[in-house]
Amino acid sequence: MLIGDVARRSGVSTRMLRHYDSLGLMRPTGRTGAGYREYSDEDIRRIFHIESLRSLGLSLSEVRRALDDPEFTPSKLVDDLIRQTRERIAAETELLTRLRRVGAVEPAGWQDVLQIVALLRALGSKSAGKRQRAALSSAEEVPMPVEALVEAALSETDPHVAGALRWALAQSGDDALALLAEGLGAPAAEVRERAVRSIAEFSDGGATVLLRDALANPDVVVRRHAALALGARGVAEAIPTLIDIVVEGTNDVDAADALGALADRPASAERIAGGLVDRLARSGVEPAVRLRLTQALADIPGTTASRALADLSHDEDRAVALTATYLLGLRDAR
Repeated sequence: MLIGDVARRSGVSTRMLRHYDSLGLMRPTGRTGAGYREYSDEDIRRIFHIESLRSLGLSLSEVRRALDDPEFTPSKLVDDLIRQTRERIAAETELLTRLRRVGAVEPAGWQDVLQIVALLRALGSKSAGKRQRAALSSAEEVPMPVEALVEAALSETDPHVAGALRWALAQSGDDALALLAEGLGAPAAEVRERAVRSIAEFSDGGATVLLRDALANPDVVVRRHAALALGARGVAEAIPTLIDIVVEGTNDVDAADALGALADRPASAERIAGGLVDRLARSGVEPAVRLRLTQALADIPGTTASRALADLSHDEDRAVALTATYLLGLRDAR
C-alpha cells in the first residue's frame, strides 16, 4: 500500500508518516520499482499502535521505547502521565476561571484587563497586607470580579483581611448574595461562619431574607450570627435565638444588647421578658446562666421584667441577687 492510501485509511498525514520514517520510528518495509514507499499490513498495524500510544500523551521517543524495548514497563510512565495530565488540567482550569472572571467585569480596554489581573494576583498573595489592599481597592475604578471576592471571603483566615473582604462584598451589590448563600451549606464549619458574617454586612432585603432562613440552619454558629444581625435590624424573629445565645454564654453581651434594642417595641418587650423569665423558671439553671439572664433583663421595659428582677434580688446566689438589686435601683431611678 502506497503512502497516500495509508494516509487516507489511517488518518495520519503523509507528512507525519514521512516524519516517522525519518526518525526510524516507522519505516515502510518495501519500495516500489519507482522508489515509492510501500507499507505492509504489519507496517499499518504499527502505525495504529503509534497513534494509540500518542493519544495517551506519550512522546515519540516514549512511543519508540514502548514498541521496541521488550523490557519497557508501562506502569511508571502511565503514573507520570496521570500526574502530568492532572497538573495540566489544574492549570487550564485556573486559567479558565481567571478568564471568566475578567470577562464578567466587562473591561472597557486592555488597561482595565491589566488592573483586574493585578487585583486577582494580589488577592491570591501570601501577604495579608497585599490581600487587604486588594480588597479595599476593589470598589475603585475597576471592580473586582464578584466570584473572586466571594471565594476569597469564604477562605480568608486573617481577621483584618476578612473584614476588608466583607466590606468589599457589601459594596458589590446583590450578585454576591447568591454565592454567599451557597456558602451557608458548605461542608466546612468555618466557611459557613464566614458566609453568614459576610451576608450580615449587606443591608438590603435580600440579605435579611437569607438571615431569616439561617435561623433554622443546623449550624449553631450560623444561627447565632444570623440572630445578632437580625436583632440589629429590628427583626423580632431573632428573639428566641438571641435568648439561646444569652443562656449559652457565647456573644451573650451582644445578644443582650440586641434584645434591649428590640424591646423598644412594647409587644417585643413583653415577648422578650417572657422568654427570659421562662428560661429562669426551668429547673437546674446554673448561677452563671441566671446571672446572664438577669443582666439581659436590664434593658427590657415593663412589669414582667421588673417582677423578675424583684424575685432575682432574693436569689440564693449572691452575685445574681446583688446584680438584680442594682438593676432594680436603676429602674426606680429612671
